Amino acid sequence: MQLSLKNHEIKFEFFLSKGASSSHIISLITSNPRILLISLEKRIIPLFELLSRFLKTNKDAILCLIRHSTAFSMNSYHLTVDNVNLMSDFGVSDSTVAKFLRTRPSIFGSKDLIKSLEEVKGLGFDPSLATFEVALKAKKCMSKTLWDEKVDTFKKWGWSDEAVIQTFQLQPNMMLVSIDKINLLMSFWVNQLGWNSLALTKLPQMFCFSLEKRIIPRALIVQFLLMKGLRKKNASLVVPFDYSEKMFLSKFVFSFKEESDYLLKLYEEKMKHAYTMENNGMPFTN
Repeated sequence: MQLSLKNHEIKFEFFLSKGASSSHIISLITSNPRILLISLEKRIIPLFELLSRFLKTNKDAILCLIRHSTAFSMNSYHLTVDNVNLMSDFGVSDSTVAKFLRTRPSIFGSKDLIKSLEEVKGLGFDPSLATFEVALKAKKCMSKTLWDEKVDTFKKWGWSDEAVIQTFQLQPNMMLVSIDKINLLMSFWVNQLGWNSLALTKLPQMFCFSLEKRIIPRALIVQFLLMKGLRKKNASLVVPFDYSEKMFLSKFVFSFKEESDYLLKLYEEKMKHAYTMENNGMPFTN
């Protein structure tokens, strides 16, 4: 019993020496009491040093252990360490590994992580770039069923399988958007504006923009300009949505002297409506 208490004290002293507070230690033990049974020399210290390598500070390593202690439990310890090293050896940047440790530590408990890494790389994503992290999260942290449902949703609106993959390669975040958001944007774009859904493949970050605060106000301006013959019919439909607000207003509102007052009023009314919805806690699509 005394030996057990002594081992516990040694572990407490180790965490205190790394900057952990008493409350940190209590939280760590509360979240995963089995850490008291883990070898300090063989597991806790090597794991702590591994986390510190990627998270850079002892404090962040301690917080990671507290928030995700079950992901680093005795049963998954070796798999976690192996997968962290695997991801690093594969060429994934330290910042991306750190981001997964902070937000998606369960990915390091995967027994087929190499398969997912190779799949994402095979799609053309560079492991050293930030887009690889987004693509891996979309492919690994989403069930195949949900992935297929999202692909089917895009296809329902006229996209092909190839179009989905090609667009995903341009903007992997598009597959992290909810099915409801995809349908809302597509319905507005196709049914209300009468525009071709394939135009959205040219600027897939559209699916990450706010429908109410960006897409709807700008779309109505562009639609008006097209109806009045003030914008060429073959001009890109999506380019106006990629500009900053200041540049958009300059190019698509203030540059049309005779119509600028009406256009600005139309734009401001839609923006006011969007913020009113937000402030009133109404359903809002970001």
